[in-house]
Amino acid sequence: MLRELPTQVENMVMAMGAWAPILACLLIMLESIMPILPLFVFITINFLAFGHLVGFLISWLCTCLGCFMSYFLVRKGLSDWALKRIKKVKGLKDVVKFMKKISPATLAAVVACPFMPAFAINIAAGLVKLDFKKFALAILVGKISMVYFWGFLGTGLLESFQNPTIILKLLVMILAAYLATLLINKLIKD
Repeated sequence: MLRELPTQVENMVMAMGAWAPILACLLIMLESIMPILPLFVFITINFLAFGHLVGFLISWLCTCLGCFMSYFLVRKGLSDWALKRIKKVKGLKDVVKFMKKISPATLAAVVACPFMPAFAINIAAGLVKLDFKKFALAILVGKISMVYFWGFLGTGLLESFQNPTIILKLLVMILAAYLATLLINKLIKD
């Protein structure tokens, strides 16, 4: 059944016609606002349905747009109210201070880690009213590797049913990404 999944996804997309890329875009953008949705699955479907290049472009563009939407929703609607309450909580005050001083390069590195919750980063940036140019640059650059990672992982996992050596490559890639995430978390906290 899993070996036939790429063909089933392709057939489903073909049946949807012009609505397929629109639905793909909406689902990925929604994931940035509702983090319970599985971004990994949506990116994998895009890679399978539209190929690696177009699937990547759709996924990257839409996840960036979704991050911008959640950033502005928080920045325009909740930041003043939430910051008043956060100032009373010691641990959160440190996060706010860190986010206000974060460089675009550091933020891009944080965003690039596939196991970092993008939703939380968008909210934190919106709460502290991080300069949009700084935020946008970090998101546009950081999401490139994150989207490619999930797309490669998803399609590689499906290909591994025909070539088991791919599983080893995927496990090494996941471990490296996880260790990079732990290292960045440690650097942020220090």
